Amino acid sequence: MTPQDSFWTPDGIRIAAGGTWLARPADGGSVVSGVSIDSRAVVPGQAFIAIRGDRTDGHLYLAEACSRGATLLIVSDGPIAPMPPGVGVLRVADTRAALLRLGAAWRRLLDGTRVVAVVGSNGKTTTVRLIDAALGAALRGTASIKSFNNSVGVPLTILGAKRTDQYLVCEVGTSAPGEIASLSQIVQPDVAVITSIGREHLEFLGSLRGVASEESSVLDHIRPGGIGVVTSDSTELDEVIRARAARRADGGPTILRFGSGPSADVRVCRTEQTERGTDFELNDRAAFTIPLLGAHNAWNAAAAVAVARRFRIADEDIRRGLASATGAAMRLERKRIGRIEVVNDAYNANPDSVLAAIGTLSGLRPAAGGGRVLVLGDMLELGPEGPLLHDEVVRAAAGDASIERIALVGPLMSARAAIIRAARGDSGVVAVHDASAPNAARVADMVLPGDVVLLKGSRGMRLERIAEAIETAHARAGNGTS
Repeated sequence: MTPQDSFWTPDGIRIAAGGTWLARPADGGSVVSGVSIDSRAVVPGQAFIAIRGDRTDGHLYLAEACSRGATLLIVSDGPIAPMPPGVGVLRVADTRAALLRLGAAWRRLLDGTRVVAVVGSNGKTTTVRLIDAALGAALRGTASIKSFNNSVGVPLTILGAKRTDQYLVCEVGTSAPGEIASLSQIVQPDVAVITSIGREHLEFLGSLRGVASEESSVLDHIRPGGIGVVTSDSTELDEVIRARAARRADGGPTILRFGSGPSADVRVCRTEQTERGTDFELNDRAAFTIPLLGAHNAWNAAAAVAVARRFRIADEDIRRGLASATGAAMRLERKRIGRIEVVNDAYNANPDSVLAAIGTLSGLRPAAGGGRVLVLGDMLELGPEGPLLHDEVVRAAAGDASIERIALVGPLMSARAAIIRAARGDSGVVAVHDASAPNAARVADMVLPGDVVLLKGSRGMRLERIAEAIETAHARAGNGTS
């Protein structure tokens, strides 16, 4: 039995997780088909890891996991109620830590799989999808599911990789100093991508320099012979990378830059937003199309091109792969509601991503008789600079003459309605404290047939409720009700 095969046995899991048996499985040599932390998603033969979270505790769902076919339970509480005969129960000190240990152990066994880590302030999930599409045109592989970028999601992504995969793409996120380094130790990337450096999580990271320091820590964990593929559009990142290289005897990994600046090795020279997505051309005259909105996504795609070329994939295959890429939910996700188009970009927000979203809306063409409507929700976790940063983005919105109507949602955004009114007057402005049903309906009432509506705000603002309210209002109008 190979080390990879023996890992996926109850005793292999026990050794990697560092646990002790509360109940031995009926067959210690049987194959464990994978791991799950969601009892509702367990498939027969899997191990269920009982994670204690903010909203619930996986230990409450052990019986449900067994009913769905789990053959091994990993718990931190004990003793527990008796489980069905033959089901193994493994106790560990901390199930989250055990999950990380399992992910690290499996990563070490993926000898034939080249691993790509994607970090950065904006565009991580989209870039993961673009890299997966570009690599997947010629190779077998696995990529992060959704935004699985924390201490639970990263090991789950690794554990989902097959031993026959030629590549694995992991999204790695942060909200506090040290998180990127901690997760990168587990991922051990062959290629590390830094998508952007922006004003994210300033409440914890302090400044752009702090963001650059945190994101660039992934470079310290690249495997020998690996490469960093980093944005060329951040002075702070350049300074931090040079400082890191100077502290290392080997000078650090090779760095390849992408972006729009003159220092970019893979430089986006031209972009055009079309009905089908975004066309772009690189400095070597190679042209590509992605079925995604936004000039900033051309830079994300340039990173994907750089990675795929590192894997020695031909441009014609990269081009075919990128053309078939799909966007992630609530990242410039387009939906047609009658003659109204809603672009939902409300999965997350910081000042730089909001400014990019405003530019994207300006490039969209409403239907006949319609206009552009911008819905801005509060940006969270910006610390003491939050009010000034909200001033900045609201002024940018107010100054964009292509946008006809603006809704401000949340305590910080709605408090800045005076900025809009000073620039535009009272018409075409709605300010509400949250996206509760009555307020969402108020925003929906400002949307007219033919409009294109862009929603942008932090996830906690629940701006998807406004999309739902627009759909409800449209259905009511279609039925002739008031």
